[in-house]
Amino acid sequence: MLPILKTKHQPTLIIANGENAAAGRGITKQIAKEMFDMGIHGITLGNHTWDQKEIFDFIDDERRMVRPANFPEGTPGYGWTTIKANGKELVIINLQGRTFLPPLDCPFQTVDHILANLDHKDRYILVDFHAEATSEKISMGWHLDGKVTAMVGTHTHVQSHDERILPQGTAYITDVGMVGPRDGVLGMERQAVLQRFKTSLPVRFVVDEGKWHFHAVLIDVDEQTAVARNIQLIRLFEDEFIMS
Repeated sequence: MLPILKTKHQPTLIIANGENAAAGRGITKQIAKEMFDMGIHGITLGNHTWDQKEIFDFIDDERRMVRPANFPEGTPGYGWTTIKANGKELVIINLQGRTFLPPLDCPFQTVDHILANLDHKDRYILVDFHAEATSEKISMGWHLDGKVTAMVGTHTHVQSHDERILPQGTAYITDVGMVGPRDGVLGMERQAVLQRFKTSLPVRFVVDEGKWHFHAVLIDVDEQTAVARNIQLIRLFEDEFIMS
């Protein structure tokens, strides 16, 4: 779908969350390369960052990929970076929530520290807040309103319908959604997930197969003020795509 979307929308920069890219668990060097070769300019991660052991072999060398910045000091990789493409620069910051997820440093204090130390020329800023609780994501959106260009939520895999431009000009959505199998449970084969819920016994989850769906957002930014002018949902489904 990406070539079609690039032709239609002509995006300046493309950012993707890749923490589930390796069969639902983490990311590999080869998969990251494939994503960059597709024309994706930056990759964010999340709580599955470390699921593939080989991540430790390349995460320090790949400045186009960021893991949550609120991991403890000394953690491999980078919590924020600057992506350059098509004559523009975009700061991307990755954060992980603390509600219903393993405890990390405070994401609110972490992002404040990063923003306070950015160069004054860093005008376009995208935050991927990888969090479970809707309330925590909404709170972060209000916390960042007017401080960043956009705050996009990830982790819960279901695209929310609350996209908006907050009063001070920050584009916001609670969850951007997922790319992958449509008829599973968050991308996993549904019978295994159902068995886990019904029996509470350990079950091995595998990525589902079959019809896909593709979720994203398109954010339009004012080049003079660096504030967001519009955020548009992208929702594509295999059935509808074939019919069109």
